[in-house]
Amino acid sequence: MRIGFVCPYSLTLPGGVQGQVLGLARALRAAGHEVRVLGPCDGPPPDAGVTPLGNSIPLFANGSVAPIAPDLPCALRTIRALRDEKFDVVHLHEPLVPGPCMTTALLKDAPLVGTFHAAGVSAAYRLAGAPLRWLAGQLDVACAVSEDARHLAEQYLGGHYEMVFNGIEVERFAKATAWPSERPTVFFLGRHEERKGLAVLLAALDELPADARIWVASDGPQTAELKSRTAGDERVEWLGRIDDAEKAQRLRGADAFCAPSLHGESFGVVLLEAMAAGTPIVATEIPGYARVARPGQEAVLVPPGDPKALGTALSMVLTDRDCARRLAEAGSRRADELSMEHLAERYLGIYATLV
Repeated sequence: MRIGFVCPYSLTLPGGVQGQVLGLARALRAAGHEVRVLGPCDGPPPDAGVTPLGNSIPLFANGSVAPIAPDLPCALRTIRALRDEKFDVVHLHEPLVPGPCMTTALLKDAPLVGTFHAAGVSAAYRLAGAPLRWLAGQLDVACAVSEDARHLAEQYLGGHYEMVFNGIEVERFAKATAWPSERPTVFFLGRHEERKGLAVLLAALDELPADARIWVASDGPQTAELKSRTAGDERVEWLGRIDDAEKAQRLRGADAFCAPSLHGESFGVVLLEAMAAGTPIVATEIPGYARVARPGQEAVLVPPGDPKALGTALSMVLTDRDCARRLAEAGSRRADELSMEHLAERYLGIYATLV
């Protein structure tokens, strides 16, 4: 089968949707199918199976920044690529985001599958409901990665949504070489913005064991402010942006992974990555996380925005080796259930109904 993926976000910048698109494409290729990924790229394409559609621009939405390409040159490159590739089926990720996904839906010339990832609120859905409902009607099959994502789409767009899950390339994390660490270490990975809860984690420092430290990866609008709060505190190591290989190594080397997000998470892919790496998880009990890492099974979940509860839970995981081992073993089993190979099989069944 010849499959086209279209991603609205820059494939050279880190992001949950981008990771799912590239990982799923690799899994489908491994299963013997031809897959081409179309999307903006701010630099060299991340692999040989990507067709770059130009640079992105930042769009502020849902408390975050999305690197999209809604310009005319990108639309023309999208049209040219679709015409040249002649896909059997085209899979749009976040199909209603301005840019190549919208262009593909408007000029539909092959069966279309659309996967909705976003959860929470959407001003665009609220303000442009009628045109977006028409555009969503171009999809032959609509999918949602979580109940929250389905609820958001149903609320404004109507229609039926197949429930799928986000997948994880288990071996890439399970077989990574652990980054060395001589002290109990907590790893945080996420954009430095209010909804990701990094400020809450830093406020929980005093609840951790005296010899613990935190690896803080990535950056964002709060980086300078949060760095100034912890200036001179050797317990916090600011890593900046890291590549996928280092991410896997840091996950393997950390004693706990912390995801203190406050809201707006549709599906905790980063939790799956930690599970695949065999790392115990402490996270907030928000719906997008609780459905992936079930409380008391694959993770310790605490109320969002509570530094004391977060610090207490992290301290327990760092000091109670039996607890950490149980969480890691359960997480590894959960990651296997939600592997990218299983997700590829799920989508192949959907594609087969259209081709």
